[in-house]
Amino acid sequence: MRLSVAIVCKNSADTIGRTLESVKDLADEIVAVDSGSTDATLDMLRGANARIIESDWLGYVKTKQLALEACSGEWVLALDSDESPLPELIESIKAALDAPASHTGFILNRKVFVNNKPLNHAWQPEWRLRLVRQGLYRWQGLDPHDHLAPIDKAEPIGRLAGDLRHDSISTWPEFIAKQGRHAEVMATSMLADGKTPSRFKLLTSPAAAFLKQMLLRRAFLDGKDGLLAAKATAKATKLKHQALFRLYNDANQPNQPRQR
Repeated sequence: MRLSVAIVCKNSADTIGRTLESVKDLADEIVAVDSGSTDATLDMLRGANARIIESDWLGYVKTKQLALEACSGEWVLALDSDESPLPELIESIKAALDAPASHTGFILNRKVFVNNKPLNHAWQPEWRLRLVRQGLYRWQGLDPHDHLAPIDKAEPIGRLAGDLRHDSISTWPEFIAKQGRHAEVMATSMLADGKTPSRFKLLTSPAAAFLKQMLLRRAFLDGKDGLLAAKATAKATKLKHQALFRLYNDANQPNQPRQR
């Protein structure tokens, strides 16, 4: 078996159909770790002949590692349930698998789509290591910012042409709410990792995040959606630092005297 596609999901019926359709002629197997879907996600996976592993949510890193380890292919393409390789990337993946084994992993560019249109500047480029030889890589990072990394840091990594479509935004209010939940998870992970809050970062990081998108990434060229993307990035940054302050203060509150 040459290529496994690993997916983690929960209630992903709105997006996983595109994901499954995009890899149907590419994957030798699809392995999906589902953490309690109650919508049509499981039926869609069964329709795609996916091997389904039902598991409690273990966090982003551990759940994706579970999916990776369950794959039996020589190569693994790791996807979120709202990601789908576009045609040029599919051809690049096929060519990489057919080429002599000079690389053990490949990075590819992920591009957000809004209302079926790509953001060609906001968050671009977003290189992600997603195609790897089985057994040589593992998931790492602080939830929810997971990433694949080589077990042996000397592993040769190549780059693929084409884009990975990312349908992470259904509406901007919903996306910002999701960013708020991610900020809470990230702050919890940072605190567990020994990070402490910084008032300087709270005051300066949101503006810096906004300017990075608008000026360095030229998000303004994406029009209104580019501006909203920059604002959402700044908002998420602010929420992360606010959450870290709150969690840190809660964890370091002196014991209150017991009420008689």
